Amino acid sequence: MDLIIILLLQLTISLQLCSSSKDAISFNESLADGQVLISNGERYTLGFFSPGSSSNRYLGIWYTKVSVQTVVWVANRDDPINDTSGSLLLDPRGDIVLRRRWGRSHSTRVWSANVTAGGSSTAKLLDDGNFVLIRSDGNKTVVWQSFDHLTDTIFPNMRFGMDRRTGPNHLSIRSWKSPDDPTSGDWSFEWDPNGVPQMMLHNDRRIKRWRYVPRNRDTIRDAIITSNFYSTYLSNNNQSVFTWGISNPAMVSKMSVDSLGHLYLGKWQDQDNRWIEFNSAPKEPCDYYGRCGPNGNCDPYTDPVLLCLCLPGFEPRFPDQWFTKDGSRGCVRSRNATCTSGEGFVKLENMKIPDTETGRLDVGMDLNACAQECLGNCSCTAYASSNLTSGSLGCVTMYGDLMDTRVLNDGGQDLYVRVDAIELAEYMRKNKGHKRKKEVLVIVVMSLGAAIIAGISIAYCVLNCKRKGTKGVTNHISLGIKYDVQKENDLDEESDSFVPIFDVNDIFVATNNFSLDNKLGQGGFGSVYKGLLPNGQEVAVKRLSQTSRQGIQEFKNEVRLVSKLQHKNLARLFGCCIHGEEKMLVYEYLRNKSLDFFIFDKIKGLLLDWKTRFDIVIGIAWGLLYLHRDSRLKIIHRDLKPSNVLLDATMNPKISDFGMARLFGEDQTEAKTNIVVGTYGYMSPEYAMRGLYSMKSDVFSFGVLTLEIVSGMRSNHCYEENPSLSLIGHVWDLWRAGRAMDIVDSSIVQGSYSTDQLMRCIQIGLLCVQESSEDRPTMSSVVFMLNNATTLPSPRKPAFILVGQNYNADSSANATHTVSSMNSVSFTTFEGR
Repeated sequence: MDLIIILLLQLTISLQLCSSSKDAISFNESLADGQVLISNGERYTLGFFSPGSSSNRYLGIWYTKVSVQTVVWVANRDDPINDTSGSLLLDPRGDIVLRRRWGRSHSTRVWSANVTAGGSSTAKLLDDGNFVLIRSDGNKTVVWQSFDHLTDTIFPNMRFGMDRRTGPNHLSIRSWKSPDDPTSGDWSFEWDPNGVPQMMLHNDRRIKRWRYVPRNRDTIRDAIITSNFYSTYLSNNNQSVFTWGISNPAMVSKMSVDSLGHLYLGKWQDQDNRWIEFNSAPKEPCDYYGRCGPNGNCDPYTDPVLLCLCLPGFEPRFPDQWFTKDGSRGCVRSRNATCTSGEGFVKLENMKIPDTETGRLDVGMDLNACAQECLGNCSCTAYASSNLTSGSLGCVTMYGDLMDTRVLNDGGQDLYVRVDAIELAEYMRKNKGHKRKKEVLVIVVMSLGAAIIAGISIAYCVLNCKRKGTKGVTNHISLGIKYDVQKENDLDEESDSFVPIFDVNDIFVATNNFSLDNKLGQGGFGSVYKGLLPNGQEVAVKRLSQTSRQGIQEFKNEVRLVSKLQHKNLARLFGCCIHGEEKMLVYEYLRNKSLDFFIFDKIKGLLLDWKTRFDIVIGIAWGLLYLHRDSRLKIIHRDLKPSNVLLDATMNPKISDFGMARLFGEDQTEAKTNIVVGTYGYMSPEYAMRGLYSMKSDVFSFGVLTLEIVSGMRSNHCYEENPSLSLIGHVWDLWRAGRAMDIVDSSIVQGSYSTDQLMRCIQIGLLCVQESSEDRPTMSSVVFMLNNATTLPSPRKPAFILVGQNYNADSSANATHTVSSMNSVSFTTFEGR
């Protein structure tokens, strides 16, 4: 009897000892295959397992009280152990290490936390499912945690997102390869903190499947919804964090992305011994990303059969497909005109706002200011409240195509879509006296009445002038100048733009007979003079040289293209003049001249601090994006360089000189010419050598220009270390040597600057000048990279690393003695790589 009592006491003590350490291991302790750690509340278990029919062994965490083993975290998901020799231990550095044994006395490291916590550290499984490494100091500092390295599951009540002050950051989960294989699978659910924070479900080719936009609600009301489910979302300047949970804390639940590409939300049902799905996403047709294509709106409530409607101001891209119930190709603008007088916004309620990947976020801007901000940028197509919990509404502006919008039954946001004056008036007419279930509210930002009156007045004036053609000249009231109708016939009759034609005498008076005192500069095609119109308007008159190679076709080209463009980063054309052999363009006057006037001068360069230069880079990028994607035309500039970037009074950049620009069709990606025009040093290799040009040609020029802005050096600058290197080659060498900051202009480093922004611009510049056009980013990607702190790809070796002794970057390829056709271009002036 005494022996039995002693044995029971020993067993009790042993159980107590085991219980006290079963949720953790310390230095010199290990966890062998077959042993487990169980969290204090017995909610989670950590140990070795083999999934399904697989014989591979993995270290993972699963639910303790779920009879069907459900693994929620795997340490060595991509490095399985093929036998039961695995063990988990803390090494002398305090690192958590998973090893497998081979032979009698050898072992191999399979996985580790890759940290140093010290010899007295402890690895512990917490009751929230987090496996943590704790340094045994006074503060019990957590130096590593499994929540920072999620697999396919977001744990209940964990903070999924980013905290810019303290961390940690948990930004993505990734599916298993299959139910029996925890190897990294094809599908990821990823947090994108850029712009307006959103989460995206996509495959490993980055093809988007479902997008979730968290809002200030206590429940998710997109595709996942249940009365027992709750979520919270907090976003401000310091953090963007999403948390989910179940109202009954005793309930076992999970949120994970499965191998078939669904975000799954479920709970464990004891009585049925199985998982019960609360919901999953995507589920209904409108959940799928881009179901109705660009500028389409998925609405399952208005027409559950057709589903797809076009957003205000848009019409089906392919009507025949649209009305056969296929709206996947999306919508295009009903009218090509954009950025015209009388524009405004149509307010749509209960909307899932469009993809904000290239959107801009301003947390301190109210909706009125947001509307004005959007209206002032011709690329802006919509805006909305950013809906932050900090108390400030915030503003998000969207650019280009509006992707992945849909109507929600409840819990959506207000979306303000930009429309022209005609569309705006139509929506006002439709909604006057008609109370619909989903009322469309129209916000008039500019005075429609004034715009219509002005339009009628102008049309009347033009028609009246044409009727009085025998008089030749009439007054153009709005400009206070004479409008020469007889010269209108010299312009391209196909042009549908209204371009004022200036009388040559007015031009002579405005420029004081082209006085040298009024001369602003000189380029390959002629000179530019400052002028003053009778109404007091300052202008810049571009007077083409009579010996210039820019003929009437190039002149028409510039007039036709620029007259249709309106963007704050493009020079504005007031009109033109043709008189005999004289051809003149009248632009807005920009008092700070061109960019090269500053960046290549050590004294004037001091006037451009880094913030100003960075804003100039971003402004040029937005201007090019407008030309390539957002304007009514798709335009390739072909001659982007510092002298063709003008600066207004506030140093806002404006791209100018469209004489060499070319118009592309909607689906056109490339063209070829036998006459190579442009400026050496800024021309892409495929254009300079083969006459091929595309949007990527402009991207190359932008890359060179960006490197010049950062360095303050011309593209053909010679360097003492290696005189044969071009600017591109010099930057490339410094980049590879880890000394990229050495290229930064001394004018910049004398003031305040951001090293991160400088390095980002240098890297983007190198990405843009890569030899292969396919490797270069689009301007849409460039704008995104400039405006967001995302990881950038590594650049490949660029083109034109070397420069010849006779190379002159200031000489245009179309200038006398430098160009004719591809057959006569001398390529000894540079070396392509």
